[in-house]
Amino acid sequence: MAIERWHPFTDLMTLRQAMDRLFEDSFVRPSRALAGVDGVGDPALDVYQTPEEVVVKAALPGMNPEDVDIDITGDTLTIEGESKAEDEVKNEDYLYRERRYGAFSRSVVLPGGLKSDQAEATMDNGVLTLNIPKAEEVKPKAITVKPKEKR
Repeated sequence: MAIERWHPFTDLMTLRQAMDRLFEDSFVRPSRALAGVDGVGDPALDVYQTPEEVVVKAALPGMNPEDVDIDITGDTLTIEGESKAEDEVKNEDYLYRERRYGAFSRSVVLPGGLKSDQAEATMDNGVLTLNIPKAEEVKPKAITVKPKEKR
C-alpha cells in the first residue's frame, strides 16, 4: 500500500465548486432548472480549444440541420432551434410522453480572437459540431531560448 500525501484544500475546492454550481443553477439561471417542466430545455454543450481552434459540440437529438440556427455576435455564440412534435398520435392515446418539443436557445461567451466568419458547422447523429478557427495573433507561439554568446 502506497502512502499518499493529503492535500486538504483539494477537497475544499471541490465543495466550493459544487456550491457555486448549485447557486448558479438555482438563482442565476433558474430557466435551466425549470426547463424540464414546460420546455425543451437547453442543449448540453461541450466547449474546448486546441492550439488552432475552438470547438463547440451540442447535443441536439432528433434535430435536422435545417432546424438549427447558429449566430456569433462579438464573443457570444447563440444556438437556437425548434423541435417539432409528431402529429401521428393523439394526446389521449399516450401512455407516456417524455420527449420534449418546442423552441430552445443557448448562448455562451467564447474567448476573443476568433475568426467567426470562417466557422464551420456539421451535424452527425444528433451532435452539432462547430469549429471556429483562432486568429494568428492568439495562437500559442513557441519561443526557443538560445544561449547568450560570449564576447
